[in-house]
Parts: sequence; structure tokens; C-alpha cells
Amino acid sequence: MPQPVVHLSSVLRSPLLDRAGERLGRVEDLIVRLADGGYPPVTGSKARIGGRELFVPVDRIASLEPGAVRLSGEKLSLGRFERRAGEALLGADVLGRKLVYVEAEPPRLVTAHEIELACIDGWWRVVGVDHSARARLRHLLPRRLRGAIAERPFLDWSDMEPFVGHVPGSRLRFSHRKLANLHPAEIADLVEAASHEEGEELIKAVAQDRELEADVFEELDEHHQLEFLRERPDTQAAAVVARMAADDAADLIAEIDQERRGRILALLPATQRHRIEALLGYNPSTAGGLMSPEFVGVAPSDTVAAALGKVSGSQLGAGTLTSAYLVDGEGRLRGSVFVVTLLRSEPHTPVEEVAEREPVWVATDAEVPEVARMMTDYNLVMLPVLDAEERMVGVVTVDDVLELTLPSGWRRRFGVARD
Repeated sequence: MPQPVVHLSSVLRSPLLDRAGERLGRVEDLIVRLADGGYPPVTGSKARIGGRELFVPVDRIASLEPGAVRLSGEKLSLGRFERRAGEALLGADVLGRKLVYVEAEPPRLVTAHEIELACIDGWWRVVGVDHSARARLRHLLPRRLRGAIAERPFLDWSDMEPFVGHVPGSRLRFSHRKLANLHPAEIADLVEAASHEEGEELIKAVAQDRELEADVFEELDEHHQLEFLRERPDTQAAAVVARMAADDAADLIAEIDQERRGRILALLPATQRHRIEALLGYNPSTAGGLMSPEFVGVAPSDTVAAALGKVSGSQLGAGTLTSAYLVDGEGRLRGSVFVVTLLRSEPHTPVEEVAEREPVWVATDAEVPEVARMMTDYNLVMLPVLDAEERMVGVVTVDDVLELTLPSGWRRRFGVARD
């Protein structure tokens, strides 16, 4: 840094001095423009002079140093302090509050026990956050004793996103780049580790990408799903449910009170509504209640090229799309073929020639232990589910089975994302 880093706590409530070094008042807080992103510039100070709260613009600040802020110029003409849109008070709005440490592995929430400032290219800017217990202790000690606390590296501010929902005219901003770097499960962990207000701010931040918002809702635990849907009108709740995978949406709908459940279902697109209603008819602890009705079905007479075309046009997640299923005109399962097998076969070959004629399957009433054993024995990522007439009605994927069989303490939830 061109100049030494200055702790915010050493500036707050320090004397405000004129050019000659005479005390004029006290520095109450520093003002930053968070809307600029990057390293936020200090735009001025809120000062108390003669019992009045005044705004000191940054161009009147000659020096900002531990224990004092010195003004420039001979004349003092300061206006009354008024908060402007996009500005935040570092002491009141950021210090001691949580921030999202986006670049951590995994991303987590940290508490800003100290905020670091430095002068870069003539501008005082926020450059870092110290979330250590030492920083908190330094902040609590009298000024004369703070130097006894050893310094330690701080976290780069550009890796942070502050919660500013409580600041008038501000909101949590996630760039599309940062959003793209986070998995929906990581965002869900942050939401669950945050307070309700912080979690709501995170949900609103990801809402700029409606598909991502739905993916995050799928990853949230039941308690938080209901908590955030409870405060939304039916139309907004239905918009989120409509974008969720049908099996996850059915699990969520089943937990909503019955009166509201009907209203939300009525607002869904017909296809999604029918899928969810069909899944709600199964016991949730069986293959029928666990399955997703979405899979890649091909006709036995299709060629390998036609089957690959259906695979590439599917919206299923790449991590679980391992097989396509041969289904006849009556919906009965006639075979299965791995996607890898299709890729290794000649394009004009009939798909039934490379398919397994007797694929492994389970009935809709098969219980979870049976499903887990079947997938383990046959080393499957996807397992077809058939109804009483042996029609294929869905697939169970390995992630759904793991979610139910893993001990709750093994899941990345509750506290992992906390400071």
C-alpha cells in the first residue's frame, strides 16, 4: 500500500483537527460509496462539532491517521449531514456486522471486527476486513493499549459482499461473475447460516437469476424453504415452485398448509402442476415419492443419432443424466442404454441393438432401503421406477437416495458457513 493501513476503530470518535492542529470536534463515522464496487472510496466523514452532526467532504480532509483526522484550508463551511443513496457509514452499517466471504473455499460468512483503510491513488478506500478475535479485542481496548495487540493479515475487501439491507437505498449486490462461481448448495449454506434478514437479502440478490433462485430453493432445508415462501405472495411462491425440479417442488408443496397449497398449485403451469400432483399421490418414503418424473425416453426403433439428439435436448442435470430408456408406445420399459454407449456406437445403428434388454428397475412402492441396495448392487446413478402396469413413470437418482440415507451431521448445513 502507498501508505500504512489504518484501522477504522482508531479513527472513530477521534479528534477532528483544523489545519493548525486545534480541536474542532469529533469524528463520528466515515462515509463510503458502496455502489462503486471494488475498493469503496471514502466520500467524507460524519462529524460532531458544537453539538451538531455535520458532513465533512473528503476533499476537506488533509490527513486520516490513527487518533485524529486533520482538515485542510483556512475556512470551515460544513453542511448538515444527510445520508445519500448508495452510501454507508462504516462504523454504524458495516463494523461488527456479517459479510459474505465469496472467495473462501467454501464461501462463508465472516464478521467485520475491524475494517482496514488505505490511501490509493489519492483516495482513501476500504481495502480489507479483519474477522479475528484479536481485532475484536483491539476494538474494545482503550486507545493507549491497542498497540499491544499484534497485527495479522486481513481479508481483501474485493472478496467480500457486505449485507446492507438495513442501509437506506442499498442492497446486497452479487455480480453475475460471482454468482456463476458459486454452487446453489453453497448459497443455500450461506442462507441457512445467516440471520433471517441476511438470508432474505441473499435470496433477493440471487433473484436476478430466476433459474438460480429456484436451484437455491431446492438446496435449502425444509425449514428455510417454508420460512422464505411464507413471506411471499402466492404468485411469487408459484413462480419459484414452477422453476424447481418436480420432485423437489412436490416435497416443498407437501409441507405447505393445505389451503395455500391449492392456491399455489392452481397458479402453476399445467405440465408442472400435473407432475407435482402425481408425485403427491405416492408415499414420500417410497420410490414413487422419491423419484423424478423427468427422464430421457427413446423409441426402440430410434437410431443412436436420434437418441443422442434427445439426450442433448434434455434439461436434466449433466451429473445425473447417465442413461436413456427405451419406452414403447404404451409407456412400458423395454430397455436402457448408457449415454457413453451411445457415444461409442455408430450413429445409424438402431438403439435397441446396443441397449440392455432387461434393465434393473423398482416399483413405485419400493422403500428407500430397497432402492439404495439396488443402486449399490448394480452401481447405478439412475434407477427407473415402474407403476403397477409396468409403465415407466420416473427415475430415482443417487443424490436423492444419499440425501435420505446420510446422517444429518454429515451434511453441509448449519454452522459450516459461519465465521
